[in-house]
Amino acid sequence: MKQLLIFAALVTALMAPVFARGAQESGTAGNVIKIGVFEPLTGANAAGGAMELEGIRLANELYPTVTIGTTTYKIELVVADNKSDKVEAANAVQRLVDLDKATVLLGSWGSSLAMAGGEVAKEAQVPVIGLSCTNPLVTAGNDYYFRVCFIDPFQGTVMANYAFSEIPARTAVLVREVSNDYSVGLAKFFGDTFKSLTKNPNAILATVDYNTGDQDFSAQLTAISTLKPDVIFAPGNYTESALVMKQARELGLNIPFLGGDTWETPEFIDVGRERVEGAVFSTFFASEYAANPVAETFLKEYRARYNKEPAAVTALGYDGYLVALDAIKRAGSTDRQKIRDAIAKTSGFEGAAGTVTLDANGDATKSAFIKTVQGGKFVFKTIVNP
Repeated sequence: MKQLLIFAALVTALMAPVFARGAQESGTAGNVIKIGVFEPLTGANAAGGAMELEGIRLANELYPTVTIGTTTYKIELVVADNKSDKVEAANAVQRLVDLDKATVLLGSWGSSLAMAGGEVAKEAQVPVIGLSCTNPLVTAGNDYYFRVCFIDPFQGTVMANYAFSEIPARTAVLVREVSNDYSVGLAKFFGDTFKSLTKNPNAILATVDYNTGDQDFSAQLTAISTLKPDVIFAPGNYTESALVMKQARELGLNIPFLGGDTWETPEFIDVGRERVEGAVFSTFFASEYAANPVAETFLKEYRARYNKEPAAVTALGYDGYLVALDAIKRAGSTDRQKIRDAIAKTSGFEGAAGTVTLDANGDATKSAFIKTVQGGKFVFKTIVNP
């Protein structure tokens, strides 16, 4: 009898990991729902990924559970570093889907990284909520990818109108980070709108390119100096963009620089210092424009923890988490497909960075905020509604 009891105990011990593993594969082991996060936490885009993650973590601290029926689930964040690399972004999503059994994903800073991960998520039929990935191709043809930010056709139009009306510019040069889908796409939308506004098909005097990681832009800037444009539109990663502007000023080019949302990182000012003063860009959120109670709570809690003002993408990280939580509640299920369907129906959701209503493509229609660098800080200028 004693031997039988020992044998039974041994079998139970051996089988326990199997049962635990099976429970984990449901994504809800021990009443836990896993939300996967894939962000660039190292590499060229690390600062952007870190700022988005701050917002996600803050939302998770404030709203750590969700109740479905009579069961309350803890929300566990599973974070994967995509290392600012497209291949690693795909690998990160694969791990979150296959190994961690995440129910829904958030990310990624950088449209190229989002698109790379999106293909994996689409194949696995796992819903993803993008935070600041603005290229239209992120959601195009992907029924499992959504986002809480505006997209580049709108952002490009906003900045082209600003250039035409406020500078006022009639000629422009485009400076593209050609290895960056975000930069290439945004430059195109700006250029198309600018030519339409000026009624001049030759209003874009030139398009000059560089690659991610480049440090010397003297050849591009020398070419621009001979063209004497009214404005330079140079959307790209914060480090390279700051270096472009810094070197332009050192060469005596005092032409106005305009850019996009990626410029709103402390590193942009750290790298460019006084040389980026006066830079103007579009972004997703301004602390001065806390338009609803959700934004007020976000600002209060963020300031209490970090003793600084949040970046726009931090507010989007916060909103992305809340949209996922809301969808899980409305789905009344931990099933990925049901959550995906609930996300698609998101309408009138009040977030920190404005109201989120998703269109048929999974894109949010949002207002844009215009900011400038003044006195070494990002300063709100105006808001542009869609």
